[in-house]
Order: sequence, then structure tokens, then C-alpha cells
Amino acid sequence: MTDSSVSDTTSKSSSAGGGGSDASRIGDVKQWLTQEFSQAGKEVPDFEYTPRSVAYLHNLATLSQAQTQASKILASDFRLKASEYRAQAARIREILESVGLAQEGLPSNVVSSAQVLANVANLLNIRDTELSSFLVAMGDISLRKTGVEEKRAKAQKESNVLLDYTRKAISRLTYLKRTLAQLEDDAGQCEAHVEHWKNNLVLMLGKEKQYNQETVRFKETLNRVGYTPEISHGMLVELAEHRKELEKKTKPVLDTLRSYQDLPPDKALAALAIEDKKRQYAAAEKYLEDVLHSALATSE
Repeated sequence: MTDSSVSDTTSKSSSAGGGGSDASRIGDVKQWLTQEFSQAGKEVPDFEYTPRSVAYLHNLATLSQAQTQASKILASDFRLKASEYRAQAARIREILESVGLAQEGLPSNVVSSAQVLANVANLLNIRDTELSSFLVAMGDISLRKTGVEEKRAKAQKESNVLLDYTRKAISRLTYLKRTLAQLEDDAGQCEAHVEHWKNNLVLMLGKEKQYNQETVRFKETLNRVGYTPEISHGMLVELAEHRKELEKKTKPVLDTLRSYQDLPPDKALAALAIEDKKRQYAAAEKYLEDVLHSALATSE
């Protein structure tokens, strides 16, 4: 009997308002406790009889007495049935003895066969040993066997499917483990490459800073010497070629002037010659300037 049933009974009894006065309930509880503990060979322990404990124990006693009464009725019925079965067994034994089929007079193989037949009947859960009962029981067993075989085939099929899934899962797990190991190896190599790249990056950043500083210094130098973006390599080559041409043109004039240095000093002729050469030299310089200006204008 559980506490929930006792609580339900307590609530029902309290709501009904029955069960007598508190004094009668306490008396019933004390009588029941004394009876139960005396049967167990013990004394009733001391405790406080509160309204809650008395109500709980009174309902427990009521349920216990009801269960005891029901068990007595069942026991009496079982004893009656047992006596009837014993009487029927004695009657059947007398009948068997009267026709010469007593168990003591039967051969051992007959007794063992009868015992096996009885065991089979008990195993098949039949009430008699008639052939029809055996056939019905065997038919029922065959049906249950067929159902069990169908369930077994279904379970075997499901087991095969699960086994196939398990094999595939193991194969995929093996592949994933192998891939993971390969990735871990690649990760180590990649970490080494990344570390190398980091070191190179530090060097490149230092070089970049150095190059920027040199670029700034070179720009300052170019600005200081008057370099402009219009002065290109091609233009300088072209000017050098013009210079060579001018040098070719002015070389005969210089040679002539040098030859005049060997002449006897004639002041008038020398002055005329010098003036003539100055005009030629001025014309050559003017030509050089014109060429330079035209080259600069072309590059712009």
C-alpha cells in the first residue's frame, strides 16, 4: 500500500466526515498497532498522537484490515479449491486403481510417458490431455512461431541495414581520420611557411622603409640640382648629339683661331679676324640655344 493511496483515503474520509470521534479513532489505532507489533514480537514505540498522525494511522489500519480480510477470503477459496482438487485426484486414483491402472502397477516407461504428457500439457497451458486441445495449442504455437519468424526476418533486415550503415560510417570515419592526419601534417608545413613569410614580411617592411627614405633623399637631391620631370633620358641623348654636331662645327673655327696665333702681330688684321670669329662663335651659340629651346618645346 502506497502513501498516495493512504492520502487519498484520508482525504475521502475527512470529506465524508465519518469514522467516529477522535477518542474512538485513537482506540482503534492503538488496538491495531498493538496487534501488529505483537505479531512481530515487538512493542509499540512511543510517539505523539496528533490529529494528523491519528488520521493517517486510522486510514492505514482500515486499509490493512480490509486487505487482510480480502486475503483471508482468497486463502479460504484457495484452500477450498485445493481440497476439491485433492478429492478429485483421490477419486481419479480410485478409478485408475479399479481398472488396474494404478501408478504403482504401471511400467516405468508408461509413467515417464504420462509425466512427459503432463509436462507438455502444462507447457502448452491446456486444461486436459485431449488430442484436440494439443492440436489447438500446437496451432497457436505455430501461429506465434510464424509471427516470431516474421519479426525475426524484419529484425534481421533492419540489422543488415544498420550493419551496412555502420560499415559505411566506419569507412567514412577512417577516411576522415586519415584526412585529419593529413591536414595536421599540412598544417605543420603551412605554419613553417607562414613563419617564413612573417620573417620575410618584417624584412620587406624594413626595406620598404629604407627605400622610402632613400626616395625622399633622392627627390631632395634632384630638387636641389634643379631637376624637372621634362628632363628625360631621350632628351639628354638628343642634346648630347646636338652638342657633338656643334663641336664638329665649332672645331674648324677654333682650329683657325689657333692658327692665327702663329701669325705676325698685325693689329688691324688681327682685330678684324677676331671680330669675324666672335661673330661666328656668337652665331654658333645662338644656333645651340635655338636647338635647345626647340628640343625642350618638343618634349613638352
